[in-house]
Amino acid sequence: MKKANRKLGSAGLAGLAGSAGAAGRRERRDFSAEFKVEAVRLAAERRAAGGTLTQVGRELDVRPDQLRAWARQLGGASERGAAFPGETVEQENRRLRREVAVLRQEQAFAKKVAVYFAKESR
Repeated sequence: MKKANRKLGSAGLAGLAGSAGAAGRRERRDFSAEFKVEAVRLAAERRAAGGTLTQVGRELDVRPDQLRAWARQLGGASERGAAFPGETVEQENRRLRREVAVLRQEQAFAKKVAVYFAKESR
């Protein structure tokens, strides 16, 4: 680094860092807890079937070391039975009750739509 600094000077290094950094780097992505859980589950299934983490990583556009880290993080949560890491039983119950309420609303709406279209087709 010091040799490059002497040859290019500070302006040369700043130019290199700006051009290579912007083109060569990915923007940081945030993954939902659900995605992480599903990715770890898929990786475990594929590994049991003889696949590799690299193959799963390519499919999901995630690095294999990231899958390993998620598996380590979720290891404690899966033993406890929680779907999301760090989620208490009360939080899980609250989340599941909200999910059930949404699903019931969707089901009621689907029934109304079916009745509407059944009347219209007569």
